Amino acid sequence: MPNIAAWTLFSLGLLHIPFGLFKFKAAFAAAVDSGFVDQFRAHEDRRAALWFTMLGPLFMLAGQTAVHAVAVDDLALLKMVGIYVLMISIICVIAVPKSGFWATLLVSPLIIAAGYGVYA
Repeated sequence: MPNIAAWTLFSLGLLHIPFGLFKFKAAFAAAVDSGFVDQFRAHEDRRAALWFTMLGPLFMLAGQTAVHAVAVDDLALLKMVGIYVLMISIICVIAVPKSGFWATLLVSPLIIAAGYGVYA
C-alpha cells in the first residue's frame, strides 16, 4: 500500500505536465510568440499555465522521494513527504476549492500513515 500511494503521488505530478500543456496551450503559445522570457508576470492566464504545469515536476519529486523512502524503509522521510503534501493540499483546497488538490488531499494521509508504519 505505501508503494501504491507513493507512485500515485508521482503519477499525479506526471499527468499534470501534459494536461497543463494541453489545457493552457494558447497561453503557452502566446508566451513563446512573445519571446517567453518575462512573459508570464503581466498575464493572468500565462501565470496560471506556468504554475499549474510546473507543479507537475514538484509532485513528481515528492512522489519519487516517497517511492525511495518506501524502498529503503525510511519511515521518517515518508512521513515528512506526506505532511508537506498534506499542508500544501489543505491550503490549496481552501484557496481554490474547485481544483485537483482534492486528489493529493486523499493521497497524503495514506503516505503519512505509511510513515507511521500503519501499512507495514
